[in-house]
Amino acid sequence: MRQAAGPRPWTFYVFASFFALFVLFLYGPMTVIYILSFQGPTGGLTFPMTGFSFRWFHALVTAERVGDIGGSFQRSIVLVVFYLAIASLIMPGLFVGLGIAVGFQLLGLDIDWYTSALGAQLTWTLPYGLLIMFAVLGRFNRAYEEAATDLGATPWERMREVVLPILLPGIIGVALFGFTLSYDEFPRTVLTVGTRNTLPLEIWAMTTNVTSPALFAVGTVTTIVSFIAIGAALISIAVIQRRRTRGSGNSV
Repeated sequence: MRQAAGPRPWTFYVFASFFALFVLFLYGPMTVIYILSFQGPTGGLTFPMTGFSFRWFHALVTAERVGDIGGSFQRSIVLVVFYLAIASLIMPGLFVGLGIAVGFQLLGLDIDWYTSALGAQLTWTLPYGLLIMFAVLGRFNRAYEEAATDLGATPWERMREVVLPILLPGIIGVALFGFTLSYDEFPRTVLTVGTRNTLPLEIWAMTTNVTSPALFAVGTVTTIVSFIAIGAALISIAVIQRRRTRGSGNSV
């Protein structure tokens, strides 16, 4: 037969009472705040309650008697998202790749060049693109967009005919910079690429087992591809600038 448990020692009740007091001390003021936030329209900051309403939650977004809580909250969220976006720039790339690889393994996902390696590359290229686009957008004059609106352009026409042509050189520059960063990225890729290497990993593997001028040929080819990409980007920007200048001249 199972024996009945004996009486609990007095120390158990002492520690239980202490823990209950601690929880009350910790969450009591917060509970009071939660309750008083539902005060009636004529309520104050203290008890007793003068009714029940959601008026003070509505005041947060309408800025009746309080400051711009809604706007300040949005700005704080934007700042948090911004710093989260650029945090990977100050973290060692090998650690970022290791974290992504471990995360994929914990989720039961396959590690491959088009999934985990792509995500690792984006942690390196997207923050730079974000910072550059901030500078590009900071120079954008909204008067052009407003003028298009006054002329009857729809939102899609404004984007296609005004905003995108003006921002396109900067977007091409961001793409070129991202290509340059990603083209030779090694630390973030080595643990996330899976069984099929990217170009930097393949070149690194060749240095351990290839002892012929083929290694130099790879360097020549990769350099030519890099110059082709840079030349194509510069030509595209020059063509866009010429069309823009020609269009402004015709309008005059």
